[in-house]
Amino acid sequence: MTPSTKRTLLFHVLDVVLNIIIIVAIVALIRTFVVSPFQIEGNSMIDTLENKEYIVINKFRYFFKAPERGDIVVFRPPTDPGKYYVKRVIGLPGETVVVRDGNVYIRKPGQSDRMLNEPYLNQANAGKTFRYPVTSGDTTEESFTLPNDQYFLLGDNRQGSLDSRSFGHLGTHNTAFVPVNDIKGSVWFVALPITKVHAFEAPKYDL
Repeated sequence: MTPSTKRTLLFHVLDVVLNIIIIVAIVALIRTFVVSPFQIEGNSMIDTLENKEYIVINKFRYFFKAPERGDIVVFRPPTDPGKYYVKRVIGLPGETVVVRDGNVYIRKPGQSDRMLNEPYLNQANAGKTFRYPVTSGDTTEESFTLPNDQYFLLGDNRQGSLDSRSFGHLGTHNTAFVPVNDIKGSVWFVALPITKVHAFEAPKYDL
C-alpha cells in the first residue's frame, strides 16, 4: 500500500467517524430539547393512554408557550422528583380547582364555579372524581387555589391515579401543585403499538 493510498484510507475512516459523531450529537440534541420517546407505566391515564404504550414527547413546545388546560404532559411529581409521571393539565395558575359531587369545577378570579366538561373520561370515571384518597367515594367539596406558575394535574383514570389530589398528602413537599419548570413536555402522539398510532390535541373547554 502506497503512502498516498494510506492517507486516502485514513481520511475516509476519519470522515466516517466524524459523520457518526455528528449524527450522535444531533440525535442527543433532539432527544434533549425537541422530542423524546417515553413508555407509559401503569393505568392512570386509561382509556387515553394504556400501560406499556410508547409515546413521543414534544419538549420544544413549552419553550415558547405555557401549558394549556387539557394538555397531556410528562412531569416530575412533587412526591418523587426522581420519576416522571404522565397526567392531564386541569387547573391553571391563579385559578381555583374545586372537586365536588364527583365532578371538577373551575373558578377563575372574580367568577363563579363552572363545571368542566371532560369527554375523555370513560364510563367508569365520568362523574367519579373523588377527593383523597381517590378511591374513597368521598364527594364532599375540596378546593385548590393555584399560585403563579403552578399547575393542577389529574389522571384520566380518576379512581386509579396518583395526581394533584394526592400530592399534598404524600411525601415531604406538602403541595398539590406542579411548578411549570417540572413540566418537561407534552405528549405529541402514541408511537407503539402500530395499531394505536395517533396524535393528540387538547380538548376545547367552554369556560
